[in-house]
Amino acid sequence: MVMTEINKPPETFMPETAAPELAEETYHRLLNMIALGRIPRDVPLQERTLAAALGVSRTPLREAISRLIGGGFASRAGRGQLMVKEPSLRDYLSILQLRQLLEGESAASATGRMPPALAASLITQIEQHRVAHDGSIYENHRIDNLVHMTIAAHSGNTMLEQMIFDLRIKARSFDQNGTAARFEPGCEEHIAILRHIGNGDAEGARAAMVRHLAQVRAGIVARFTEF
Repeated sequence: MVMTEINKPPETFMPETAAPELAEETYHRLLNMIALGRIPRDVPLQERTLAAALGVSRTPLREAISRLIGGGFASRAGRGQLMVKEPSLRDYLSILQLRQLLEGESAASATGRMPPALAASLITQIEQHRVAHDGSIYENHRIDNLVHMTIAAHSGNTMLEQMIFDLRIKARSFDQNGTAARFEPGCEEHIAILRHIGNGDAEGARAAMVRHLAQVRAGIVARFTEF
């Protein structure tokens, strides 16, 4: 199993008495690792390796894994092997439809809540990313997560934020921001969303987010209908 950029485990495990809190922390750490592509999809994962990588015992890890499976982020394959689920194209398009609704609302709600200075700071980071032209999958996803989840975090609705986070994780493997064709358009679309938010234009932010995700969808459909 190949895993990258995982924090090294501490020298000793945390005590079993901390299992409920530790299981919660482990669950969120696993979600973040999936979101950043640090756990491969459709590859059997070993509990022992995951436990060592996270620096936890297998008891809280198993509780966290049960939550991943229950949430549809992972599944048990033949012989009970654990794997992060790879969504089908149909699943992905359904997820994108939901994201358009939820993230459009999130962008509108963040307008007036996100400080204009923060929106400007994000735009600066996108422009620096654009100039550097770092098209690596990790850096593209880092910027994409930064933009979308910062907006969601300022929506004023923690449940909406969590739903967006969960959907983004499930859709990650189809994300087109990591392709050359989506690099420039993705930067431009993110900047447009943030400018509307910074200027206090809620409906403009909503429309820009919906257009952005529509373009992501169009890129995916084009990719899978090429001859």
